[in-house]
Amino acid sequence: MASAANTNLNAVRETMDVLLEISRLLNTGLDMESLSICVRLCEQGINPEALSAVIKELRKATETLKASENCTN
Repeated sequence: MASAANTNLNAVRETMDVLLEISRLLNTGLDMESLSICVRLCEQGINPEALSAVIKELRKATETLKASENCTN
């Protein structure tokens, strides 16, 4: 039992490492934690294109907030 669990855990780690490398090659800006959250959401049935659109909108909003903070300082 423990051996099968270790094998599964190693497979998950390898998969996440590969996904992180692909993410870096595509310059997504996602770190391991963010990527892991995205993968879990997709596994739960969230549409990947919709998730991507939400991430892009959140980034735009963050940039806007940072720009407005810089203007007030």
